[in-house]
Amino acid sequence: MKQFKTILLATALCIGTLSFSQAQNKVAHINTQELISAMPEMKAAQTQLETLGKTYQTDIQNMATEFQNKVKQYDAEASTKTQEENTKRAQEVQTMEQNIRQFQGQAQQDLQKKEIELLKPITEKAKTAILKVARAQGFEYVLDSAQGVMIMADGKNLLDDVKKELGI
Repeated sequence: MKQFKTILLATALCIGTLSFSQAQNKVAHINTQELISAMPEMKAAQTQLETLGKTYQTDIQNMATEFQNKVKQYDAEASTKTQEENTKRAQEVQTMEQNIRQFQGQAQQDLQKKEIELLKPITEKAKTAILKVARAQGFEYVLDSAQGVMIMADGKNLLDDVKKELGI
């Protein structure tokens, strides 16, 4: 009977140990922002966005200069013009100002759309590489340390391995 209890206890301990070891998941972490910023595609995308932004900025500055020149001209000529002409000129100036603001808003929207368009394939490529490396190394979960969801960072950092996978 004593042997039976010992065997039963040993069996229970083995089952408990197996259950506990299976319950432990392999977890790794990676800083996706650092990974993406190291990718050559990201540098090219940033260059495109900066170029587009400078183009819009130049256009806006030209429009603002034209607006200021017209306001100065109309202010200087206001005393020699009729009330009706001054009213028309004031409306023209207001329209110019509204057009500049609309152009600024549209430029901002265009820049955001272009950024999304350029970043989507880059983030997809990074995600694919992360999944490939994590699966190859047997990790069940990968936490993004860039998002601040990291409580403990003693797990494996996949950044170097994913960079290697991407050839960075």
